[in-house]
Amino acid sequence: MSNGLRATFGQPAGHDFLVEFGWTRNIALALLATLSLALLSTAAARFDGFPPEAPDVEAAAAPQPIPVSIPSHSLTQVAREQIEALAALVGKKYRISPKVARELIGTAYREGARTGVDPLLIIAVMAVESRFNPIAESDSGAMGLMQVIPGFHKDKFEAAAGDPVFDPHANIRLGARILQEYIKRAGNEVAGLQLYNGSSEDVTNAYASKVLAERQRLQQAIARSRDRLRA
Repeated sequence: MSNGLRATFGQPAGHDFLVEFGWTRNIALALLATLSLALLSTAAARFDGFPPEAPDVEAAAAPQPIPVSIPSHSLTQVAREQIEALAALVGKKYRISPKVARELIGTAYREGARTGVDPLLIIAVMAVESRFNPIAESDSGAMGLMQVIPGFHKDKFEAAAGDPVFDPHANIRLGARILQEYIKRAGNEVAGLQLYNGSSEDVTNAYASKVLAERQRLQQAIARSRDRLRA
């Protein structure tokens, strides 16, 4: 076929030229159409006939679950020494193993670092609220180490989907976040603690006084341990 084409174009003239030109143009158009169909077929296979989906903005903006704890290596040497001192005190006073006490106190220190709440305050709340009983439950529906009430903090439980309220790490984490929020809202620790207890109208601040007294005992225990190490 290619030889015939060259022979025909070698002597173009008059009507024959127009015929041959039209024939050549038809071939070119046919080739172009074939190429276009091939390109469209490739594109259809690549995109499966649908435009790419737009990103789900709401899903991207949804709050993500917070990790259970900060890695232990992020704690300072001073914090680790304090945790050891407090674990011995808490284990003896509340009759739990030093290993369990160390784990709970370590979680309080990590969540304190995360939220900006004094970890000793978190530990003091646990002591007052549940006496370090991870399955404690009150008649009002408060649960776990920090006596969190799920019905009052549904948004935080949804953000931490999958974490049961009686899980010690999850309970401390949620309790620390709630305590942080209340202290910020009230403007100081005393008023924040009263909000946490649901007794903000108590002018005697009895609950806050109890928690702060417990924190002071924890501070004294740390000081005694530090003095022994220096001796």
